[in-house]
Amino acid sequence: MLYLVATPIGNLGDITLRALETLRQVDVVASEDTRKTGLLLKHFEISKPQLSFHEHNEAKAGHKIINLLQEGKSVAVVTDAGTPGISDPGYSVVQRAIAENLPVTMIPGPTALIMALVLSGLPAHAFTFRGFPPRKSGKRQRFMAVDAESPHTLVFYESPYRLKPFLEDALAVYGDRETAVCNELTKLYESVHRGTLSELIAHFETEEPRGEYVVVISGFAQ
Repeated sequence: MLYLVATPIGNLGDITLRALETLRQVDVVASEDTRKTGLLLKHFEISKPQLSFHEHNEAKAGHKIINLLQEGKSVAVVTDAGTPGISDPGYSVVQRAIAENLPVTMIPGPTALIMALVLSGLPAHAFTFRGFPPRKSGKRQRFMAVDAESPHTLVFYESPYRLKPFLEDALAVYGDRETAVCNELTKLYESVHRGTLSELIAHFETEEPRGEYVVVISGFAQ
């Protein structure tokens, strides 16, 4: 069986009982970062062999995972934090397992985009998740423009190094919409800054971005 196991996005107390049970029973843990997963496993006193499985070796490592499954082994796929396959490795190996008629299931749990969406205070009944946008401004604006007239709330991931340019491009493409910028979710210094895009740009002129961000932007109002 292939298990996609969601792990905490910050606070280790958010891991589920099913996730712990699964990690204890599988034969191999396929990890985006074996060092980080090693710390997680050690914290919960779990000892399992790990297989490195990340964006740079996804095809090769995915082949190894499929071979293990065909041998009758069970494999848990985990990422550094959150749900495998959501802007993290996982999608390709699920496709391959399905194509080979191998059993696949998921142990649900934390995902930053849902927490940020709910905390934003923006409409959550319909939303579009875009993940990480392109790094360069021109490509990023074209990426954003696809949803310029979508009525759905928009959710993006962004790094601290590109947060301010991202907000500036969002203002240029979407206009001065209501937005929430979420950071360090579930951690000690969790923060949610809400306001218009121009207000948030001004805020981050004086506060240096740190850590990974989830940006939630209101949809187009006709």
